Formats: sequence, C-alpha cells, structure tokens
Amino acid sequence: QRRVHGGISSFHSCASASVSCTMSLSTSKHPIVHMKIAQLRDVKTDPKRFRELLKEVTTLLAYEATTDLPMKEVQVQTPLAMAVGHDVAIRTGIIPILRAGLGMVDPFLDLLPYSETWHIGMYRSESLLPIEYYNKLPAECNVDLAFVLDPMIATGNTVSATINTVKHWGCKNIKLVSVLASKAGLQSVMQQHPDVAIHVGVVDDQLEARGYIVPGLGDAGDRQFSTTH
Repeated sequence: QRRVHGGISSFHSCASASVSCTMSLSTSKHPIVHMKIAQLRDVKTDPKRFRELLKEVTTLLAYEATTDLPMKEVQVQTPLAMAVGHDVAIRTGIIPILRAGLGMVDPFLDLLPYSETWHIGMYRSESLLPIEYYNKLPAECNVDLAFVLDPMIATGNTVSATINTVKHWGCKNIKLVSVLASKAGLQSVMQQHPDVAIHVGVVDDQLEARGYIVPGLGDAGDRQFSTTH
C-alpha cells in the first residue's frame, strides 16, 4: 500500500471546535483488489456480477480504511476464563452518495455493524456542477468519524460537495473511500479537503470532457442497476 502521508492519528468528537487531522491518500496495492477492479471494468460484466464485485472490492478497501481505528480494552468471558479483548472506541457513521454509493454500504456494515447509515443524493448538472437533491443527515452530528462512500471520483465535484455537507453538519473526521479515481479528481478533492483521508483502489490518468474517467469502468450507478442515460 502506497501512502502519500500517514493516516489520521487522533480522533475528536464532532462537536469539537478544532480537529487535528493529517492529509492522507492511500492507493491499494492488494493484488485481489486490482484483479477484481479489472473485472469491474470489463464491459461484458453484467449488473449482477458488477454488484457482487463492487461489494468484494469494497470489503477489501474497508479493511484498509479501518486499520487505524482507535480501540479500547473490554473484558470478555470465554468458556474457560475472563479474557482481555478490544472494541472500536469511537462512534462511526456511513454516508453513501446516491445512488452509486449504495453498493458499498453492506461491506462497511459487515465490519462496523453498529454504525449509523445516512444518505446524501447528488447529481451532476450538464456543466458538471454538483446538485444536492437528498439529505438525510440528522439535525446534530452524533459520530466521531464518517465514511463517505462513492465508487468513483471523476471530477471530484460531487465528492467535495458531499464532504462540505458533512463538515457543515459538524463532523470533522472524515474518510473518503472509492474504488476508482481520476488524477484530476483526486487533486481537486485533496486541494479542497486536505484534512480528509482518502482510500482508493486504483487511479486512472485521463478524464474526458463529459466528466467520465478513461479508461474507467463507465457509469457505476448504471452498471449496478441496469439503467442507461
């Protein structure tokens, strides 16, 4: 795994006035991640298999994105004696960006089953500007860390707008998890949100005029749900 910088070293409550976070970009070097993303790219992959692959890749990325979660000791009664174990010490939330991010939720809930899940809907206008059409965040932030999920970071506009919404809500510790990103999109997000840790599977060089990643994998929402523009 290649890191541009180390991950977040400390976590603070969402209500904190100031939060100290360190910019982090992690691109996966796991061979299974790369193998499955190649299958996601394949135009012959049907929607059912696409959804399965997206969940499998997300599981691996979620594992990488949670390696630095703060832990606390707990006492566990085994059949023979008491044992010292560990549990996650912070409150976590999962925020998929509709609609493509829906396919990434279950793997995170498998790892963090007590996380709360909220949805933010964004779409791109013809000028590639983000437009929010749905927001189910509660009135007050009640988590210490939010995972924002979107399979693709193309222009970065939609992701950055979602992160702005989550920050305005009051959550300062945010991790962005994505399967595929363009270099330009990543640069845009990192410039606007240097305090957000980013975990991505692979990075493609090109972004075409319509805002699609090249070679990319097409529209992740359409390919999941068997729809076309």
